[in-house]
Amino acid sequence: MADYADSKNREKACDYTPDTILSAIDIYKSFNGSDRRIDILKKLDLELRAGETLSIVGASGIGKSTLLNILGTLDRPTSGTLLFQGEDVFLLDDAKLAKFRNEFVGFVFQFHHLLAEFSALENAMMPALINRQSKDNARLAAEEMLVRVGLQERLSHRVGELSGGEQQRVALARAIVVKPDILLADEPTGNLDEHNSEQVHELLLELNREFGMTLVVVTHNMKLAACMSRQVTIVDGRLV
Repeated sequence: MADYADSKNREKACDYTPDTILSAIDIYKSFNGSDRRIDILKKLDLELRAGETLSIVGASGIGKSTLLNILGTLDRPTSGTLLFQGEDVFLLDDAKLAKFRNEFVGFVFQFHHLLAEFSALENAMMPALINRQSKDNARLAAEEMLVRVGLQERLSHRVGELSGGEQQRVALARAIVVKPDILLADEPTGNLDEHNSEQVHELLLELNREFGMTLVVVTHNMKLAACMSRQVTIVDGRLV
């Protein structure tokens, strides 16, 4: 059975085309409950094109965030293949996978996960520093992105001195500071009021167009979802 599944995955991998940036093939994800196994994703396939936009919608608990974490390699599937530009990233060890994630994938979450003791600029610099860029280059890149998201007057402000909308824009600047190929956003406007939500919506789409980043958004906000070129949901562990 394993050999058959592997051969089927290899056949699907041959379908890779140059503008396909990410392919999830036969993804399974299960968790062991107290008395039974819980299957969240089952035989799920997804192909993402370079520069496209996709929203994943649906009720809580159907596996949207689980799928996003697998696409971003924050979590490994129980089984299945994830191809980035034709290469299976889950064959990498944890250190190389972390390096891949830092260089090619940006993340924005519902909760901004900023470091409270640091300024907006210092927070936005972090991925570039992890990427082993010089401090000067990291600072310049972070300044560029913070200005781009409209925070040129807030560079030196600490997290506690920023509004919720400003904090999320710092998180967005941090996510794109190394100009990743893929931007993954998990309920990016979930904690924001309507005005700030609209600003983040516009920024996400503008950045997608400007930098050509593939954008995948998990959201309950149907207005945001409708802005994406594709909408999908998860039914019985698979995308529809």
